[in-house]
Amino acid sequence: MTNPQDTKNIVKDFYQKAASGQGCGCCCSKKAENAAIAKSIGYADEEIAAVPEANLGLGCGNPTALASIRPGDTVLDLGSGAGLDCFLAAKKTGTSGQVIGVDMTEDMIKKAQDNAQRYGFGNVSFKLGDIEDLPVESSSVDVIISNCVINLAPDKSKVFNEAYRVLKTGGSMYVSDIVLLAELTPEQKNDHELIAGCVGGAVLKDAYLAMLENAGFKVNILDEDKEINKRQYQGIALESLKIQAVK
Repeated sequence: MTNPQDTKNIVKDFYQKAASGQGCGCCCSKKAENAAIAKSIGYADEEIAAVPEANLGLGCGNPTALASIRPGDTVLDLGSGAGLDCFLAAKKTGTSGQVIGVDMTEDMIKKAQDNAQRYGFGNVSFKLGDIEDLPVESSSVDVIISNCVINLAPDKSKVFNEAYRVLKTGGSMYVSDIVLLAELTPEQKNDHELIAGCVGGAVLKDAYLAMLENAGFKVNILDEDKEINKRQYQGIALESLKIQAVK
């Protein structure tokens, strides 16, 4: 079994390459196909066109479409990548709110910062950090979003505990993520491409939901995309789970 630090190194290497256009990570494709993938997982044409450089063909859903984001809210994106979901959230918070993106990949942070500056998103900031140990104050966030990232974290319980810590009471987390519907083989769990591709480190759906509840969240299942495995994951027994988790 790959140890946690090795897993993080595998993921970081893949996403460094994705940020620089040298390779692909979770649900990634050739640039010409990125818009089609984004549309297939729930993004509208105008959302894809808003900041096209931020759409790298990554993700398994559109958490900003699920989230109840209001003007003035503070929004946190776990695993913000090139910033697409942050920028869409910023349009909902308005200038009276703020959006914080956290990512562990230096090149992604740089790409997201460049996109924010280019498109004039003054209410969006990006922080280099680990979603298992968030560089965010306790009880400071109204809404958390995350798109196909928590599956990459070796210790998902830590992620959920950290999310609970930083949320205000009554706040919600909206997540699109890959969960398993059957156990992987040992070979699949140790396959570097599957680890970086949102599969090798994923857990069974029931275990995922149990970890959220153990962290203190009340969980509502909003949608389950059980066809995504046919479109992007070679038929592996998994789904894209969309949830709301309320503190």
